[in-house]
Amino acid sequence: MNNLENVLNKLDLDEQNIINTRRYIHENPEVSFEEKNTSSYIKNFYENLGMDAKSCDDGYGLIVDIDSGNPGKCIALRADFDALPVQEINDLPFKSKKDGVMHACGHDGHTAYLMYVAKALNEIKTQLNGKIRIIHQPAEEKMPGGALSMIKDGCLEGVDHVLGAHVMSNLKANKMFYHLGETQTGRANFKLTIQGLGGHASMPQISNDAILAGSYFVNEVQSIVSRRVNPSSMGVVTIGSFDGKGSANSINGLVTLEGDVRYFDNETKDLIQTNMENIVSGIEKAFSVKTDLNYQNNYPVLYNNPEFTKYAVEEIKKAGLPIEECDKQDPSEDFAYYAEKIPSTFLYVGCDVNDGKSHPHHSSEFQMDENCLIVVAKSIATVTLNYLK
Repeated sequence: MNNLENVLNKLDLDEQNIINTRRYIHENPEVSFEEKNTSSYIKNFYENLGMDAKSCDDGYGLIVDIDSGNPGKCIALRADFDALPVQEINDLPFKSKKDGVMHACGHDGHTAYLMYVAKALNEIKTQLNGKIRIIHQPAEEKMPGGALSMIKDGCLEGVDHVLGAHVMSNLKANKMFYHLGETQTGRANFKLTIQGLGGHASMPQISNDAILAGSYFVNEVQSIVSRRVNPSSMGVVTIGSFDGKGSANSINGLVTLEGDVRYFDNETKDLIQTNMENIVSGIEKAFSVKTDLNYQNNYPVLYNNPEFTKYAVEEIKKAGLPIEECDKQDPSEDFAYYAEKIPSTFLYVGCDVNDGKSHPHHSSEFQMDENCLIVVAKSIATVTLNYLK
């Protein structure tokens, strides 16, 4: 039995353990930057195997090095482990035990499969070359994201490539997927405060209506995408919150709007911000109001290095595991920070439960076909093992 067959066999033997681990983490979710118990659980897993799990300065992130003792390259494997402030409504035997918190994006599955990939690879490490760095990352879901602090703490030092994967409920279950180049959107968030002059509803002429100015902003900002963004590019501007509560017979003098921006290239990123700032400046003059726009660019576009991605795909195919190309994915992902620094690839595994219902990420009904976990575990292990031959 060669090394690859040995590792894949070990993963088969641990398949139910992977599922059980995922279910335990699912039952005990913790939101971003509060994952104290989850981090301890992961750390204890490695310590019980005699492996050293180093805590990062952020407190919850963990790095586990698997050193072959032989010269060679270093590949990093990354998985996130935070949950979301979502109330689970699924009727599952391992339903979340924490009110208002749920693993609604599959990070419980990411963590479980990577723990057992690390276990299997560690058992044959002396037969490899180079080093494997396991990165268990907190806080992917919340700005500024956990990747930045882990990079600052040195998780990429000496690393040649980074490999990650995400379960996807919109893709066919138990098959791997990939995309070359720009793969997931970059993201920005903004908060706009409009200060007008409140007054009596019967005397609008002596007031400056902040709701009217805000409504104009909501409509006008969509013209950025329809009239400024190149039709061959992608841009989305969403107003997610419009806080202007008042009374029916009053003109509101203060409103606050919050929103989200997505894009696939830096030209569109800059264009949207510049045009939004111009619109806000115009609103001040047109409505005689004062504005405060807090615009923050955060996660960059996730770029899959074509050369390394093609290598990973070919190794997965050689192993007889299913993989095919997919379209770009609209959500943003802070794995993009690793890919900015190091040639990386972020793969996907379909987890659609195929019950005739929709189970979208970040919803209270998110579910996954747990059979996908052995598929992604074997795929990631295959690429890693062959990379360190």
